[in-house]
Amino acid sequence: MPTVLITGANRGIGLEFARQYAADGWNVIASVRESSPELEALGVRIERLDMRDLEAVASFGARVEDLDLLVANAGTWLPEQAETAHDGRAWAEMMVSNSIGPYLLAHSVLPKLRAPGGKLVALSSGLGSIGESTGGYVPYRSSKAALNMAWHALAIEVKPRGLIAITVDPGWVKTRMGGKNAPTTAAQSVSEMRQLIERLTPEQSGGFLKRDGARHAW
Repeated sequence: MPTVLITGANRGIGLEFARQYAADGWNVIASVRESSPELEALGVRIERLDMRDLEAVASFGARVEDLDLLVANAGTWLPEQAETAHDGRAWAEMMVSNSIGPYLLAHSVLPKLRAPGGKLVALSSGLGSIGESTGGYVPYRSSKAALNMAWHALAIEVKPRGLIAITVDPGWVKTRMGGKNAPTTAAQSVSEMRQLIERLTPEQSGGFLKRDGARHAW
């Protein structure tokens, strides 16, 4: 039975990842800052983890056994009024939660990933694309662009072990973050991302991908 670690699995996209992998017979480890009735109803293993606590993140690998897949989904999007380049607190918090934390977690669980064949997947955003940027939301955009670069470097590091590392844009999804006007349901987005994850090749490692497998503009 393959094992997946999913961060931020208490709601939205993370919860849907947990739901779909559990339904397909995977052993699911769901890390959350706070649990939810919906997650607990799945009967998966739940581990408490605050991605802002970098010491806890860096030591998290000791709490898990062998893994086949990491889905680094947890992240922070602060209210729009904090999305300015002049709000240092918002910027720092999003850098920790959206880029530094996921990278440290990946390093923490590296010894537990099945090699060759293990996969490290981090959820990025089209807002992290420099080539497609339309301005605004500077702290969030910066944190996701930093995540893309960190994961690219990670892919180079783990290549000799036969591991694959990518960042993926889930698209605009109907979640608390995405809002009710988003065109894509969490179930649809996650289903397509899972198909992408399943067919990933070493040649795609290090890439910033859309959920259909197309490469995003850096």
